[in-house]
Amino acid sequence: MRGMGNMQNMMKQMQKMQKKMAQAQEELGEERIEGTAGGGMVTVIVSGHKEVLEVNIKEEVVDPEDIEMLQDLVLAATNDAIKKCDELTNNTMGQFTKGMNLPGMF
Repeated sequence: MRGMGNMQNMMKQMQKMQKKMAQAQEELGEERIEGTAGGGMVTVIVSGHKEVLEVNIKEEVVDPEDIEMLQDLVLAATNDAIKKCDELTNNTMGQFTKGMNLPGMF
């Protein structure tokens, strides 16, 4: 029956880890990550859950004759913010899967 104690202990550890992971995910959602393009002319802020919260465009970059450039800058700033969000998520959530070699997990 000695194995049952180990199994119960392992289950308690897993429940603890699940709580910590849920807390970390909640905290990630509160993070604000900034992506920029055009030397700061366009800034996009996303949450840790990749929700776009703000888009800021400096007035001097707005050229009615070149809307495509503005679209490219917004796209680049958004992609920059999402990339940074992914890195933050991997750094934060990766601590829970270190050494486990679980495919598809952070």
